[in-house]
Amino acid sequence: MDWTEVCIRIPAAAVDEAAAIANMVVPYGIYIEDYSDLEQGAREIARIDLIDEDLLAKERDTALIHLYISPEENPAEAIAFLRERYTAVGIDHAVDANNVREEDWANNWKKYFKPLPVGEKILICPSWETAENPDNRAVLSIDPGMAFGTGGHDTTRLVLETLEKYVTDGVDFLDVGCGSGILSIAACLLGAGRALGIDIDALAVKTAIENGELNGLTAPKYEIRLGDLARDVDGTFPVIAANIVADAIIMLSPAIPALLAEDGVYIVSGIIDTREQDVLAALDNCGFAVVERHEHGGWLCMVCKKA
Repeated sequence: MDWTEVCIRIPAAAVDEAAAIANMVVPYGIYIEDYSDLEQGAREIARIDLIDEDLLAKERDTALIHLYISPEENPAEAIAFLRERYTAVGIDHAVDANNVREEDWANNWKKYFKPLPVGEKILICPSWETAENPDNRAVLSIDPGMAFGTGGHDTTRLVLETLEKYVTDGVDFLDVGCGSGILSIAACLLGAGRALGIDIDALAVKTAIENGELNGLTAPKYEIRLGDLARDVDGTFPVIAANIVADAIIMLSPAIPALLAEDGVYIVSGIIDTREQDVLAALDNCGFAVVERHEHGGWLCMVCKKA
């Protein structure tokens, strides 16, 4: 079984935050090359002054994060997750995959992606599969391509399960950082009158539009935009969801109150449990109160209302 080695180049100053995001993809460990404090570290830790010339030649202002992904863990989605999350929190990055040709790791994982029931109403089905559906669930067809969102990740499943409660017939839904479009498609299948997804990643927008078409959804009922939340979205929405990382939720939440209908809900997910207090403080500063909290696998999804 061929594993994919992913190498991420980021500014050395951002290595801690970037490594935390990388650990969301592979809980079994990563390898970091950071030579920014080489001389000081050598003296303090190794008690030496002479340092190998090859080490001295290493770049000091950038760091490398290496992680290894097996095919059943979907390297394509993992890389999409990393790119979207780093972009969302403003970390400059370059992501390379080695050992296996891109066309191989971008497609071989598909044999591990099977129809997946989520919650009580939805059955996620890869576009290349035919699903048995004895419970007569709403079938959500998806081909995530190089965008994040198959429904298998804990963060996405938590939101999908929560949407079943809050998306009622005819409501308008806003998906902040839409990725593959899975949440917006689910909202339409659950009865939303309109679903609007927005993302700053052009590849995600392209994928989300294509996934909408797979499900027979087009504008104005299902609309995907490339743009900025504060500048490119207007109107109000009874249900808003943001399945992104903690720092992006903290950054974007001040724009949400103006877009959230009275008595509407703001659903946030993609939050690793160690960042819960940071997100809660930011939500409180924006005038939100948490009315529900769901957790699975160390990930949190919270439902908020205007306090």
